[in-house]
Amino acid sequence: MLRQSEIEEGELRRTNASMGLIVILLLAIAGVLLVRELRHESQIEDCIMQGRRNCVPIELPSHQPD
Repeated sequence: MLRQSEIEEGELRRTNASMGLIVILLLAIAGVLLVRELRHESQIEDCIMQGRRNCVPIELPSHQPD
């Protein structure tokens, strides 16, 4: 038969493991987003270094007639 302290210790280990997994997942998601943003900025920089002028399209809001 398990004692109360052993049960609480097991629950604490599961809680810590779950929190660790959540932290790792958040770091992985942040890493993916960072890599995507850096790749996009690199493509813009490459375009500018080639002397092109239309590297980043400017979106103008459409004007609705009054």
